[in-house]
Amino acid sequence: MHSAPAYTAETEGVVVRVRPSYLAGQSDPAESRWVWAYQVEIVNLSGGPVQLVARRWTITDALGRVEEVRGPGVVGEQPVIEPGDSYAYASGCPLTTPSGSMVGAYFMQDAEGRMFEAAIPAFSLDVPDSRRVLN
Repeated sequence: MHSAPAYTAETEGVVVRVRPSYLAGQSDPAESRWVWAYQVEIVNLSGGPVQLVARRWTITDALGRVEEVRGPGVVGEQPVIEPGDSYAYASGCPLTTPSGSMVGAYFMQDAEGRMFEAAIPAFSLDVPDSRRVLN
C-alpha cells in the first residue's frame, strides 16, 4: 500500500483528515480497474458532542466523469464524537481511470439538534510513480 500525506479540512471545530493510498494488489489496469483505500479521522475540537448522521461524496475520474454518493453514516455507523475525541474508519474507491479525485461533506448534528456540514477536503487519487503523458 502506498502512503500519501493527509488532506485536512476544519468546519465548526470538526477536523476531517483523509489519507488515500493506492491498492496495486486489488487493481487490474488491463481491465481498467484501479482501486484506492482511504483512511479518515474525524476529530471533535468543538465544545460539545457531534453525531455523524450522513455523508455525501463527489468522485471524479480522469475523464471528468462525476459520481455522487450519498447515504446514512459511514461504514454502517452514525458515531457520536465527544469533545476532544476522534473517530476513524477506512473505506475504498474503485475507478476505471488511473487517477481521479474525491471531495465531500459529513452531515453532523450537535447536541442542540442543529445540523451542519463538515467539509471533507478534496483529495487526489493517483497511481504512485506513474508516468505522466501530456497530449
